[in-house]
Amino acid sequence: MTEGRVPQERKRRRPTKTGVLLSEDVIVDCALRLVGQHGADALSVRRLGAALGCDPSALYRYFHNTDDLLLAVADRIIGGAMEGFEPDAMDWRAGLHEMGMRIHRGYRAHPRVAALAAFRVTRRAHEFRAVDTGIGLLLRAGFAPADAVRWYSVFVDTVLGHAALDAAYMALPDERRGADDLAWGVVYAGLPEGEHPHIAAVRPHLSQMAGSSFEGALDLLIGALGAAAR
Repeated sequence: MTEGRVPQERKRRRPTKTGVLLSEDVIVDCALRLVGQHGADALSVRRLGAALGCDPSALYRYFHNTDDLLLAVADRIIGGAMEGFEPDAMDWRAGLHEMGMRIHRGYRAHPRVAALAAFRVTRRAHEFRAVDTGIGLLLRAGFAPADAVRWYSVFVDTVLGHAALDAAYMALPDERRGADDLAWGVVYAGLPEGEHPHIAAVRPHLSQMAGSSFEGALDLLIGALGAAAR
């Protein structure tokens, strides 16, 4: 099918066999739930049709294909993260920090979607608002337009890169995630000092490696931006 958004005239709301009134939002809700429960394999028109009680072909009235739907799901997460965010009254540093934390939390709440879509460009309304907001904060900091775009790219890649990394970790089976966490405080902390003197020197602090480094990375980035801003 042709890429791009489905023309508005094709988005007619039709009830399914079970009485559900189809709409773009209803399909996105279903896709978000199914991917959260079953992972990437759930994002098929057959499984979505079964869950919604409709013929799978009906979904093409709203989305060109499953990739189009995935981008809509990602945009929903961005919209939820940005809901209620009003940075105008904030210092630009505080606004950028809050925006980063919101988007990171949004994707962490849906780790299986984050692993599939945190690196995608949705080309939809919520992402438009997020990009406009982030660039606006950097322009307010005093960066020239070209630098504002450059640093926004660094900022959003930091946020989404950590979101994808943390999401992939959270999606691991519990026993594997637990083993990886314990490795720092047990395996690494037990390495002989003669062979690994620098690891041994920080032995009491190695358990910190088990947590997400996102907030520290965000603080470092905003601190660097503050130093570079006029």
